[in-house]
Amino acid sequence: MARTLTLLIALLLSILATGMAHAGQAHIAVASNFVAPMKTLASQFEQATGHTLTLSSGATGKFYAQIKHGAPFDVLLAADDDTPARLVREGDGNTRFTYAIGRLALWSAKPELLDGTDAVLKQNRFRRLAIASPKLAPYGAAAGEVLAKLKLTDSVQGKFVIGENIAQTYQFVASGNAELGFVALSQVMQGSRLVGGSVWMVPATLHTPIRQDAVLLKHGANNAAARALLDYLKTPAAQTIIRSYGYDR
Repeated sequence: MARTLTLLIALLLSILATGMAHAGQAHIAVASNFVAPMKTLASQFEQATGHTLTLSSGATGKFYAQIKHGAPFDVLLAADDDTPARLVREGDGNTRFTYAIGRLALWSAKPELLDGTDAVLKQNRFRRLAIASPKLAPYGAAAGEVLAKLKLTDSVQGKFVIGENIAQTYQFVASGNAELGFVALSQVMQGSRLVGGSVWMVPATLHTPIRQDAVLLKHGANNAAARALLDYLKTPAAQTIIRSYGYDR
């Protein structure tokens, strides 16, 4: 019996050692709006596979420029679908798919400022409005579309505080430098609950759908950890986590 138990333990240790020997590492460029869910996903992925991930966050537009200049990212989780498609066309990536559809929100750190509608915007009852750069951040471009559809661009653009990315835009509002701002719903919603302040969840009909695509980059073409991550993002477990942060899928 003791000999059998010893053999079983040795076999288990051998299996674990083999798994660890095949574990890899991947460097993932993550759009700012997706940082919080990605941290949760990365933890689950690493526990399940033994692979390790290094996460870098920023604006999708800046990541594109860095990738074109040789940045060693293996996967890009973009805030749009245009950038991954462009990288594929230009030979800097191959496999791509939509991993999430983002939701835009108008948010204030003040609990009483927003009443769940666009009334504050239309009444122009604020001093500063934070918005991500439309040229660099897809959520900023979507915010611009919303203002245009509401015919408010001219009346509010003098109050803009421009963030380089959606993370900086969120900080402008959270710090009080702007009373309200257009942010990703995922930044202020978790488990279908508002984490603080007040919000207007912008109807998706007011802007082009924010399809967020993942792309396997040329640098990660032969990286097992990178490919495993892309497979994991398609699983029901991963999709459940993504939806819990306010995404449509």
